[in-house]
Amino acid sequence: MEIFLAGRFIRTSRELEVRNPYDGSLVAKTFLAGESELETAITAAEKAKPILQSLPSFKRYEALMYISNRLAERRDEFVQTLMLESGKPVRYALGEIDRSVQTITVAAEESKRLPREYISLDWTPAGEMKEGLVKYFPAGIVAGIAPFNFPLNLAVHKIAPAIAAGCPVIIKPSSSTPLSTLLLAQIIAETDLPHGSVSVLPMDRATGNRLVTDSRIAVLSFTGSPDVGWRMKADAGKKKVVLELGGNAGVIVTQSAPVELALKKCLVGAFSYSGQVCIHTQRIYVHRDLYTEFSSRFSAMASQLIMGDPSLPETEFSAMIDESNAFRVESWVQQALKDGARLLCGGSRAGTLVAPTVLTNTNASMLVCSEEVFGPVVTLEPYENFEDAIRMMNDTRFGLQAGVFTNNLAEMDKAFTNLEVGGVIINDVPTFRVDHMPYGGIKDSGLGREGVKYAIMDMMEPRILVKGW
Repeated sequence: MEIFLAGRFIRTSRELEVRNPYDGSLVAKTFLAGESELETAITAAEKAKPILQSLPSFKRYEALMYISNRLAERRDEFVQTLMLESGKPVRYALGEIDRSVQTITVAAEESKRLPREYISLDWTPAGEMKEGLVKYFPAGIVAGIAPFNFPLNLAVHKIAPAIAAGCPVIIKPSSSTPLSTLLLAQIIAETDLPHGSVSVLPMDRATGNRLVTDSRIAVLSFTGSPDVGWRMKADAGKKKVVLELGGNAGVIVTQSAPVELALKKCLVGAFSYSGQVCIHTQRIYVHRDLYTEFSSRFSAMASQLIMGDPSLPETEFSAMIDESNAFRVESWVQQALKDGARLLCGGSRAGTLVAPTVLTNTNASMLVCSEEVFGPVVTLEPYENFEDAIRMMNDTRFGLQAGVFTNNLAEMDKAFTNLEVGGVIINDVPTFRVDHMPYGGIKDSGLGREGVKYAIMDMMEPRILVKGW
């Protein structure tokens, strides 16, 4: 599969093999871009800037809706490609493609209502007989760096807002999962967007780092690990930086919780795509009165998940992205057990498949609690009162999203006020996300917000016109 450089599909001298994480089979070969290809992409993006800025809203809308509709038409092809490259069970691959369609559609709608406002300036004597109009203009070239776990939708969360805002965008997909984004480039190439508007370039880390350091890039949008993200911010110079860096998301299950719903939701939140989700349900705190029953039932449900080939519709749980990450997760679990944790289920590994694992008797210093596991591991602990639960949830360097199962309005309000996160989800898991809501975290979980409208804002700059008479 060829890579997409400023409106053209090309090959380079460096092949990139993409393999199925489940069985190691070769899915496809594509190519890595080098310094010269990236320079061509940046130069073409600079030429496209004034053309994109001058495109009327209806043209941006038409281009985005064309992409959305064609993606929906080719849904089965995209599902198959995404499943093969990522090892994601087909039921979750279907969900990702459908979400990508929705994300692009939302961007199309937002392109028709880009922000502007009238300001009265005569609040002070100096502003008498003056008024202001604030209009937002495209910031410039956007660099998007997308991860392997949602290879299409998280790339779309950078591409679609950029088109809506009138910004050229260069996407660096994960080298593990570039194929679905390159398929999307085939659809983008069918639109009337000017060449240079979009480039999709798999790159090694050294080449991709130019997206961080090059002063011609106006906005850097990165989704990935905290250590890499904060280092990028330090190296990014004067450009805008948006970071979505994941975390160790927690859930509180209170005495008033709908327990059946909590069990069902927590199971999916914990183990969908083997926990390789930024808002994976990693820490669960259950009121002591419910803890024994909840832990027993939750562990039994985790043990009964249907594991195997991700291409089979009945498969609920499959491989991790590669063996090195599976080995890392296994080692973290073994270290926790050595330090006093107790295994409720799972704990084993075979190649890239780590069994759904539930631990208890953990503490905040263990890696399975303090760091982002990014694997199928959950810690389950009791608490005495709601204040204790909030304290335990906040005892972390991360703060992306949190889930609270309660039917008590006072607890809902207290959670929203006191949990140190970017989003509080009531009667659902922190894994919940719809693509037009603001999404992002605080502390080490990131900077800025995704969600189409909010991403567009980060890709534009306000300018005021002051009129006097």
